[in-house]
Amino acid sequence: MPYTKTSIIRRFAASAALLGTIIAFAPAAFSSPGHGSGMNMDIGEPGKLSDVRRTVNVVMEDNFFDQEKIIVRGGETVRFMIENKGEFVHEFNIGTAAMHAEHQKEMFMMMEHGALENDKINMSMMEMDMGNGMTMKHDDSNSVLIEPGKSAEVIWTFPKDAELEFACNVPGHYESGMMGKVHLQ
Repeated sequence: MPYTKTSIIRRFAASAALLGTIIAFAPAAFSSPGHGSGMNMDIGEPGKLSDVRRTVNVVMEDNFFDQEKIIVRGGETVRFMIENKGEFVHEFNIGTAAMHAEHQKEMFMMMEHGALENDKINMSMMEMDMGNGMTMKHDDSNSVLIEPGKSAEVIWTFPKDAELEFACNVPGHYESGMMGKVHLQ
């Protein structure tokens, strides 16, 4: 069927309208910061130190956290002080189970490309393009990647309601049980 000037204009207008709708709703399709966070779930947001009323210390060893559950109030801003006492690189990441599953694929890619080794992070390689212009700087507010003997902090404001976990997504660690539940009250 030959295209007329009118049919081409109508198709273009329909495509532009659809694109406008996609762009308008795109921010709602993604959750708060975090690798692999293309899920429509409110996991909270980066918190401010001035809003912190409580600090939770978390120790990571090979391959477990020193606690299996963290209890927080909905809307609470918590400062997590995370220490890696293990011999391997570990991660502390707040997200949903689906987010962790997606992030594990990215962490595997990091190991494949040499940006992440069992016991060290090759920071110069973290700028490498991992596809779609995405790098693995690992600088999201809900996550820290920590070498053995080092520590870091995460300040996070939790949503009113969500099913969240804290986990290490270094390949094999989550599967071996290095995760815990965040219980919102």
